[in-house]
Amino acid sequence: MAEQPVDNKGRLRITEIFYSLQGETSLSGLPTVFIRLTGCPLRCHYCDTEYAFSGGQWMLLDEILAQLEHYNTRYVTVTGGEPLAQKASLELMQRLCDQGYQVSLETSGSLSIAAVDDRVSRIVDIKTPGSGEDSKNDYANIDELQTNDQLKFVITKRADYDWAKEIMKQYALDTRCEVLFSPVADQISATDLADWILQDQLPVRFQLQLHRILWGDTAGK
Repeated sequence: MAEQPVDNKGRLRITEIFYSLQGETSLSGLPTVFIRLTGCPLRCHYCDTEYAFSGGQWMLLDEILAQLEHYNTRYVTVTGGEPLAQKASLELMQRLCDQGYQVSLETSGSLSIAAVDDRVSRIVDIKTPGSGEDSKNDYANIDELQTNDQLKFVITKRADYDWAKEIMKQYALDTRCEVLFSPVADQISATDLADWILQDQLPVRFQLQLHRILWGDTAGK
């Protein structure tokens, strides 16, 4: 059974708030404020944000919003950890949209996105077998997708790629929203993944993590 979201009205446990270039998705390269929430019910083998599993500090939503005023950007990404594991993240995203920010949510796909504000671009993972957490995928999320959302497959090996192709076909994912394929650094050749996509004429966006290319493993920490 999926871990239930934590309800702390009016406040969130935050690991960090930082300003950087968007490293992934169709907004890659745009200056963005990232709000990283603490905690995640999953333990993917390739996770690069294990430092966000615990710790952090409690912040009122008003405090979070006030911090954003220091940055000259309209782009905000709510990430984690798993943001939807804290119920107050829904109110945070709604308030961000109300203030005119262009908001994206990075979520593991293990919790329902149904209650997320429709103005938010939801970046939803479908965990591959190589993650070790594919049994946690909430496939009901697929029916909630809109054209401003994106689905992401993180690929660790050829078997993941073939599995992802079948999931795409089964659910006709490319007719629902943009689909992203990303290689796991040090586990698979990015060139190989790009070649497979081209050979199969797969209707997906290939992406690399721009922040890792620029700043390595220290990005966002």
